[in-house]
Amino acid sequence: MLALLSDFGQFCMLFAFCLSCYAVAGSFLGGKLGNRRLVETAERAVLAVSALVTLTVFSLWYQLLNDNFNLQYVASNSNRAMPWFYKFGALWGGQEGSLLFWCWILCLFSFTTVVLNLKKNRNLMPYVVGTISMVTTFFLLVNNFVANPFDMIGVVRPGSQAATPFTPMDGNGLSALLQYWAMVIHPPILYTGYVGFTIPFAFAVAALITRDLDEEWIRVTRRWMMVPWLFQGIGILLGAKWAYVVLGWGGYWGWDPVENASLMPWLSATAFLHSVIMQERKGMMKVWNMVLILSTFLLCIFGTFLTRSGIVSSVHSFAQSPIGPYFSSFLFLMIAFSAYLLVTRLDSLKSENRLDSVLSRESSFLFNNLVLLASMFAVLWGTIFPIITEYLQNEKRTVSAPFFNKVNIPIGLFLLFLTGVGPLLAWRKTSMQSLKRNFTLPTLAALLTGALFFAFGMRHFYSMVCLVLCVFVMATIIAEFHRGASARRRQGESYLEALWILTFRNTRRYGGYIVHMGMVFLFVGFAGAGFNQDVQKEMSPGDSVGIASYSLTLEQVKNNDNPNYASAVAIMRVHQNGKLIDTLLPERRLYKAREEATTEVALRSKLKEDLYVVLAGFEPSNSKAIMHVYVNPLVSWIWIGGLVFMLGTLVCLIPDRHEKAMQKAPTLPRVEESTKVEAEYQPIP
Repeated sequence: MLALLSDFGQFCMLFAFCLSCYAVAGSFLGGKLGNRRLVETAERAVLAVSALVTLTVFSLWYQLLNDNFNLQYVASNSNRAMPWFYKFGALWGGQEGSLLFWCWILCLFSFTTVVLNLKKNRNLMPYVVGTISMVTTFFLLVNNFVANPFDMIGVVRPGSQAATPFTPMDGNGLSALLQYWAMVIHPPILYTGYVGFTIPFAFAVAALITRDLDEEWIRVTRRWMMVPWLFQGIGILLGAKWAYVVLGWGGYWGWDPVENASLMPWLSATAFLHSVIMQERKGMMKVWNMVLILSTFLLCIFGTFLTRSGIVSSVHSFAQSPIGPYFSSFLFLMIAFSAYLLVTRLDSLKSENRLDSVLSRESSFLFNNLVLLASMFAVLWGTIFPIITEYLQNEKRTVSAPFFNKVNIPIGLFLLFLTGVGPLLAWRKTSMQSLKRNFTLPTLAALLTGALFFAFGMRHFYSMVCLVLCVFVMATIIAEFHRGASARRRQGESYLEALWILTFRNTRRYGGYIVHMGMVFLFVGFAGAGFNQDVQKEMSPGDSVGIASYSLTLEQVKNNDNPNYASAVAIMRVHQNGKLIDTLLPERRLYKAREEATTEVALRSKLKEDLYVVLAGFEPSNSKAIMHVYVNPLVSWIWIGGLVFMLGTLVCLIPDRHEKAMQKAPTLPRVEESTKVEAEYQPIP
């Protein structure tokens, strides 16, 4: 039965590749010839590919859950002692399975795109389908012929040229670092972000090919960009949480190459989601927005290449593999294809208006984009510099966290400042009277906060500046909500009712403010890093170690054992100001199948600070344990900020009254976007 399902999965994957090739040819040819029937058959092929890849994925899942170690992939990434949910997550725990999973998510996106556009955007759909299918075909090519998850284990015996099938008694198990709950959901969420950026890329390519560059395509693309942007952001934060509680180094972001690879497309997508407002409202930055859409997708392919080629050393990346040349070739072809379309369509992407004043909301969007792109290029350069030096000089150099922090901390603070300034500026031009009225209270609140911080002894420059700017931005957001709610209260609504109606009548604007609020909380968490403390001590039972207001006493170290791993658990009594407040259980595990050790951090998390305890080492012969204790202020605000960011993005995705009107009458003049809904709440110039 297992062998039959394995063959069935292999057949479905190969058949999907053939149909995907047809979808590419049929859609582009049908679009060129104006042959509607040919385009429709290509769309049906996309739906069939989605079904076939789904069957392939479920077939591989069945092999993993039923321990079919005859498959090389199952034997390498699973074992009998692993809990079922880790076997489920083993689908994306290895090279071949993760590529198949990437392809499956893309198929689900392509299925959704085709179904939602059966009667819409028909002039664009042939090229949208063709572009998506082109990407799908590449991944199916790699899965079928380079990194096949259904390859069987074979042994070549002496005197024989053919491999004899061989089934080991047990597998190697999933990587020990991946056996954590967040890693069951982190890769799917992050992959959904990576893969989802293919859809706006496909709409951009279709718009360039057809030269149909009106407002409708950019409106569709914006919504398609926001969904993967949300998933990518959540995936990045889940990855930071995993690094914080599993790797045991006391931090959540180390500027690792693979971390950087996930951050770069998110930054370029963030830039697009800001600058697209300029195109929708003013007809400006058309070339810029097109570059951002294309670049976001290309950065996703680059990030996938970095993770899977083995050219960078990372705790997140896969081992050296033969797929590197395939990905580099595909990336080069996509860059060339995108550049050709962009250059040949520049005449259709001319801006309709010019920037009227530096003191305007338009200029704040422009500066916001420049800052985001500066950060993205800094991260990109720091990531590829070791690769370039190794290729040119045959000498491997590293770019570590100090470089990224030195460059990105000032950039991030300036970006935070712009987040507060933008909503206070009027469109076209802001008068001095308006500047005084809108900036006075937020500025006074920020300066007063800074004075209080200084008076209470805060001397870390960047942390203090960050917290002062957080107060400034939060004050501007609160002022915007208050101004709008106060205007609505004149109609007889209560304050809370006015806030609710205000938000959901203009979800894009006020949902954006909620996202900004989430970013403020994130920066509050980042600011806490300036006050981190840590201490390391070799301890015997009964010994104590002090840090900040805490005193931790080691009672004993217990040994545990189960079929999957053996572990040593330290029992630490935690006192604060002489009072027992908690018992923490940091742990070290040795996973038997791979003989890999991991750290299980013990964490006491509060809004003010985290008490973070690591069992760094243990010597059973003398019962001595090496304990590493950290006090990390304000880290909880990072995870709170992530939740607020998610909430704000979901609000933005809800169509408001204006968007529904635009869908019914897409030819409404651009100026009407803000006249009825927003006018009374705009800063008065």
